[in-house]
Amino acid sequence: QLQASGGGLVQGGTSLRLSCVASGRTFRSSGVGWFRQAPGKEREFVATINWSGSTTYYADSVNGRFTISRNNAKSTVYLQMNGLKPEDTAVYYCAAAIGLGIYYNSGQYAYWGQGTLVTVSS
Repeated sequence: QLQASGGGLVQGGTSLRLSCVASGRTFRSSGVGWFRQAPGKEREFVATINWSGSTTYYADSVNGRFTISRNNAKSTVYLQMNGLKPEDTAVYYCAAAIGLGIYYNSGQYAYWGQGTLVTVSS
């Protein structure tokens, strides 16, 4: 089970840090991803990290602004979001994969959190 938190209403240019806390031992051997879905749009990939935290991958739209990291001792994955833009407004979801690696395809993820809303004003 995954629990995402940390969303809120912020002004453009500011920062937020999302957290995804997992229960269960499988999380520590899973790749984890963040996805987002804006109103009226399809869910899209944001960032992913492998089981150890040694490898990450980002969508072009957030590369250089967002940073994904994890603390396996706390069963938590973070998404640090800097330089937020109004187009980053969406519900953000974390997901855990069956595999160990990084995955940008949502079909590779078996477990999903409930989502946390991020709203960025201009």
